[in-house]
Amino acid sequence: MNKLHLAFRNCYILLFILPILHLACSLRPNIQGKGEDFMQGVWNEDSVAYSHKLSNYTQHHFKFTCDSVYIDMVTHSKVNFYEDSCYNNGIWKEYAKGVYRVKGDTLFIGATFTHANYKQKISGCYRIGRYDKNFLISKKSSDSLILESLSDQREIKLTLKEKITCVPKEL
Repeated sequence: MNKLHLAFRNCYILLFILPILHLACSLRPNIQGKGEDFMQGVWNEDSVAYSHKLSNYTQHHFKFTCDSVYIDMVTHSKVNFYEDSCYNNGIWKEYAKGVYRVKGDTLFIGATFTHANYKQKISGCYRIGRYDKNFLISKKSSDSLILESLSDQREIKLTLKEKITCVPKEL
């Protein structure tokens, strides 16, 4: 192959790759994503199956607004995993805030543990850092949502308490 032929081939490759790179690296608008219509709202887990037989369990409260998620968790535990000042007679609350995405039948949540005001929590009782969870969406309807945790296979049966309409905000 001569040098001129090689140079033309490299130019064609660049002309083909540059538009793809441009699309992959283009800036996203500085606005919140829309999320999933069917998830928009406030969802409560009113009870946990077999909770009386479990040594610990967590009840969930989710608020999905556009592509954001706010999670309140109330944990009930018969076993003390924390220092006594944090145990609180076996009942405590935790909070997380982040974003979510649905792909196929799976819900992906990427969030951070927060204080009750949803400001980042960097120390204190219970968990700190990332809350990254994936759930199989087992069932969805206009007023119920059943999620199965892909990490521990526990089912979360949610009931819609309030519908929310997504109004994307600037970031």
